[in-house]
Amino acid sequence: MESFDPTRTLLLAARQASGSSSASASSSGSSDTKQGSSSVSAFLSTLIPIFVIACIIFGLFLFFQKKYDRVYGPRTFLQTLDKDEYSPKQSPGAFGWTKEFRELADEFVLGHSSLENYLFLRYFKTLVVISFVGCLITWPVLFPVNATGNAPNTSGFDILSFAHISDGARYWAHSLIGVIFFSFVMFVITREMLYYCYMRQAYLLSPYNSSKMSSKTVLFTDVPVEYRNVGAMEHIFPNAKYIWIAADPEDLEEHVKERDQASVKLEGAEMKLIGNYVKKQIKANKKNRGDSEDGRLREQESGSFDIAPKERPTHKLKPLIGKKVDTIDWSRGELHRLIPEVAREQAEKRDPKSNKLAAVFIEFDTIRDAQAAYQQVAHQTPFHMTPRDFGMPPEQVIWSNLNQPWWQRKMWSAFGTAFATFLCIFWTIPIAFAGIITNINYITDKVPFLAWIQDIPPQILGIVTGLIPVVLVAVMMALVPIFLSLVARQFLPTMPAVQAKVQRWYFPFQVVQVFLVTTFTSAATSVVTNIIDDPTSAPALLATNLPKASNFYIVYFVLNGLIAASLQFLNIVPLLFALFLGKILDTTPKKMYNRYVTLGGLGWGAFYPKMTLLGVIALSYSIIAPLVLGFATVGFALMYLGFRYNVLFTLGTTVDTKGDCYARALKQLITGLYISEICLIGLFAIGSAGNGLVSLGPLIIMIIMLIATVIWNMELSNALDKHSRILPCDLLADEYRDEDTEDVAEKGGATNGHSKKLGSATSTGLYQLPNSADPPAPPSGLVGKIKSFIFPTKFASAAVLSRYILSPFLTQPVRPYTEKEREEAYLHPALTAEVPIIWLARDPHGLSRREVGACRREIGEGIEVTDEEAWFNEQGRVEWDKTHPQKAPVWEDAPEY
Repeated sequence: MESFDPTRTLLLAARQASGSSSASASSSGSSDTKQGSSSVSAFLSTLIPIFVIACIIFGLFLFFQKKYDRVYGPRTFLQTLDKDEYSPKQSPGAFGWTKEFRELADEFVLGHSSLENYLFLRYFKTLVVISFVGCLITWPVLFPVNATGNAPNTSGFDILSFAHISDGARYWAHSLIGVIFFSFVMFVITREMLYYCYMRQAYLLSPYNSSKMSSKTVLFTDVPVEYRNVGAMEHIFPNAKYIWIAADPEDLEEHVKERDQASVKLEGAEMKLIGNYVKKQIKANKKNRGDSEDGRLREQESGSFDIAPKERPTHKLKPLIGKKVDTIDWSRGELHRLIPEVAREQAEKRDPKSNKLAAVFIEFDTIRDAQAAYQQVAHQTPFHMTPRDFGMPPEQVIWSNLNQPWWQRKMWSAFGTAFATFLCIFWTIPIAFAGIITNINYITDKVPFLAWIQDIPPQILGIVTGLIPVVLVAVMMALVPIFLSLVARQFLPTMPAVQAKVQRWYFPFQVVQVFLVTTFTSAATSVVTNIIDDPTSAPALLATNLPKASNFYIVYFVLNGLIAASLQFLNIVPLLFALFLGKILDTTPKKMYNRYVTLGGLGWGAFYPKMTLLGVIALSYSIIAPLVLGFATVGFALMYLGFRYNVLFTLGTTVDTKGDCYARALKQLITGLYISEICLIGLFAIGSAGNGLVSLGPLIIMIIMLIATVIWNMELSNALDKHSRILPCDLLADEYRDEDTEDVAEKGGATNGHSKKLGSATSTGLYQLPNSADPPAPPSGLVGKIKSFIFPTKFASAAVLSRYILSPFLTQPVRPYTEKEREEAYLHPALTAEVPIIWLARDPHGLSRREVGACRREIGEGIEVTDEEAWFNEQGRVEWDKTHPQKAPVWEDAPEY
């Protein structure tokens, strides 16, 4: 389950707080100061209620935090986690958690959670550093320059922005400070890209990760028919260790789905039957207390229960028009038919002679061999036997897409890109409409048919201009990543690839719709009457009012910093499930167990673009309205604290991209530099038209800066693109093996569609980073941290990070795989899917035991039905032993692939 993200609902909430006041600055065209921007008063009137709401939300967090450990601290006790994954137990008291929160370093997340979660926190810290240093660079110079300007119709926050400048000679300050700040941002992004490459190398080559089967496994797609056999693949890849040729499940996959659905129906119906009977008996016992125990004994002895046929669960085979059947009897009959049928088909599909998909998984002896195979051209025909992915665990494979031909995959990719582009254009209409609604009362004097709006009572008008746009934008923005994810899932072979594609598609949409459209529509709406009166003044008016639009983003950062951060602490979605949604939706012990033991995670493809957009906004306004950087610093810092709590104590990782989304987010952050530089070039150009040659120098400087940014961006990509995807050979050269556990190399025939060539189920191929010369320890103290920041190649290399930063947990390999786990690792799930266990809750009347026996008799062999480890309490509610989840019938010690 994804963490709740409220930022999209805050977009126009901020606009109604700031947009109306900034719009009034120029709507009348009067030069009177009274008509100027009232941004300070608007900000203060917004800050107070927002602060109060944030305090209430945080107060709710403090109230519920100790009552619901599963919501606010599952990583401190959840028994399904390894002991190395635990976070320290939180200290008692309302603020006791702050002790562990302060003491734990972010690097703790590397060994106890994941690289993904660590880099996500680091991304916020990077944004905080950029914004804070930006304040130190811009404020001492640009605040005095802007404040002493003499542009008319400016007041409040606007006097600290470019809008207060009318003298072209002052542009020199903006251009030179812009060069300094933009250069710093370029350095930080370069530094973080280097750090990411080094951290990725150290993390993936740690014994923990390099001992995983997936670290040495490559997925090939579009495999020609003649190569879909073990012998042919061994001929091409003689150093292959295991080969899994994906079997074509054909009808088996649908039959497994039908079997599992029948199991779910049976389990739900049995629980409904037992639960209703228990509640009925509780009511009867309250009326006849003396006879209750005797009646219970008679029921248990006779095995008969007073259940009318109409009290048994029923359902229709087809919606609305289907035949109504007894759910329990129908489900038992379906399972009786499907269980042996599925077992027979699974045995047939595991035969090496069965039909195969155009996909092959190959595990190699070493990571070096796997990387070599991943980078080589495997077939003479283009787009055939393509190495599609490397290092993906089997649970993140989208099996339905493995058999797609290359041309169909490319068509889907082109369609997805066109669809995302279409959304960027089409969504402009409703988003712009929502932006116009926020300032609708300022254009009624020039649009006669809207004059009736002025007659609307202020309270209702406030709802129209405030609530309706917020709801509209929230719904529209919520649908976009869902649409994009659905398209990506149609052709990409793995979940990390889906997240990466969604991130690529969704970020441009965020920039265009959430930033550019709302910014320019706000600026245009506020001066629309002036433009109608004098169309030739449009460029100058928009240039003047564009910096004033920063007032909206000042409020936006306050909203994100206070409301979004406090909601992260509250962890509202899991809390709602703990309070009442879980009681409604989780009606069986299995559903309760699954929700209890499963840690939620973030959807990186949809989440990173939203955070990156905030960074882009801060960079875009860094020079023309530097005050935004201050509020951005506070906003990012507060959001960092909120997400940090969840990463330390509540979140897991659902999709592992190995930090790929973090690297892409850093590259996408460069968009803010381009927007800022282009805006400055435009403002300088407009200013030079009215100020003569005095503005030409700043204009030339900014054009040169833009060209330098483009060149730097290209060189950065060329230099680090491969390093961010491929592990370097010098680090792979010092591979070692544990000779005690490495079997003698042997060649053998193929079984079950895969081949074992080298090693055994306990084989390990662990890596040790080059350590002949001890790497320097990261320097301590403030000066030391500055040195580490400036010289990442020396103090943040892979060897340094491996030795001094990575948790000792990562120095231990994963447990050895059993022979069965290795054989079935990359087989199609339909071939290995076991019959789901029917887990009922035991009742005091013996009805559950009767149903367990009836299920076993009518379904036959091949299914496990039990009512152990779950029970109905005295109030008729289902409970299970949460203190020992390993005792649950559905518990399994799954391997880490």
